[in-house]
Order: sequence, then C-alpha cells, then structure tokens
Amino acid sequence: MFKESPAGRKSILMLEEKINKDLVVAMKAKDEVALRSIRAIKSAILIAKTDGSGQAIDEAREVQMLQKLLKSRQDSYDIYVQNNRPELAQKEIEEIEIIKRYLPAMLEGAELEVVLAQIIADTGASSPKDMGKVMGIASKQLAGKADGKLISETVKRLLAG
Repeated sequence: MFKESPAGRKSILMLEEKINKDLVVAMKAKDEVALRSIRAIKSAILIAKTDGSGQAIDEAREVQMLQKLLKSRQDSYDIYVQNNRPELAQKEIEEIEIIKRYLPAMLEGAELEVVLAQIIADTGASSPKDMGKVMGIASKQLAGKADGKLISETVKRLLAG
C-alpha cells in the first residue's frame, strides 16, 4: 500500500507540477534535449509514486531520485568516452545539465569542509580509523546536499591531516 506524508505529497506535487510546466515549455520550444531529460524525470516520479514501497515521497527522496538519474547519465557518459563515442557522450552531458536544474545547490569546497570539520569535532574522531563513525553521521546529515564521493574524500583528507 502506498503511503505518503502530507509534506511528501506537497513536495512531490511541487516537483511534478514544475516538471509538467517545463515539459509544455520544452514541447512548444521543440527542445529535444529538455524533452528527453524532463520525460526521464517524469517517469522517475511516476515510478516513485507507484512503487508500492510505502516510502513517503519527501524532498530527500526527490533529491535521491534526481541524483540517481544524474549518476546513471554520468556512468553512461564515462562509458561513451571510453569507447570513443563523442556524439552519445554529448547527449548525456546535455541531459545532466537539465537534471541538475532540479537539484538543490550542492555543498562543495570550503563550505563542505566546515560542516565535516564540525562533525569530526562532535564525534571526537582523530584518525583515519574513525572514518566509519564520521561517514555514518556525515552521510545522513548531508544526504542530498553533497556528493557522497566528495564527502568521503574530504573526510579522509581531514582525518589524515
């Protein structure tokens, strides 16, 4: 049975409404790149609404869904580049740029370091052995706000230095 929290319903409806409006704009403009990307997002929303998991569709799940689409395209891009298929790689890059429009701004660089340094201080971590403890908290706290790989690299660097 599909269950949704009121906040989840509002969030997914806001994204869904934005996607539907943008889809109409893209159709009128005959923007094939935007159409492909927006249709992929619309499809992911439909799947999330009907997956039967019972998970609330809140902002965090929206971000997770969009990041999954982004990662899929990034993986495809990497494969196309490795196989010398620049025309297909270009399509993936174009779709990545469209999908990024719907994601919140991600923490990077100094901003991310400040947050992670605070988590390290709060947990009392002092060496690379404590990475698991820090990553557990950081992953939860920064879900949808920073790239997991970047979080991991930054924590390693902060604990080593």
